[in-house]
Amino acid sequence: MPTEYDMSSHTWSFAAESAVFEWKSPMERVLIIRKGIPYDAIDALSKKLHKPIKSLLQLFHMAQTTYNKKKSEHALLDSKESELILLIAELIAYGAEVFNHEEPKFLRWLKKPNLSLGGHAPESFFD
Repeated sequence: MPTEYDMSSHTWSFAAESAVFEWKSPMERVLIIRKGIPYDAIDALSKKLHKPIKSLLQLFHMAQTTYNKKKSEHALLDSKESELILLIAELIAYGAEVFNHEEPKFLRWLKKPNLSLGGHAPESFFD
């Protein structure tokens, strides 16, 4: 029988170029999301996932020019975009834990087609 993952025993974190965000509970995550996180978090997530910025911008339905402008203005992502960044950060941390803290193995797994997902790669469901 599957067990529910206990989030309370973890401190989650995500480091963007301009700030580090840490949360221990869903409510702390909500507070970060409501404040917004900087656009440079997309770049940090790109590096963490070893994916080009362009592919992540598609996930956010954002033009490269918009991203460049907002990043240079040190603007904040909206709540939906901020939430997606933090949820993917949690997923990466949890996945690395499942793969015995071997994050590169987990990142490779994200890219491979998976029969239980209809032949789609898990990362194709990030949206």
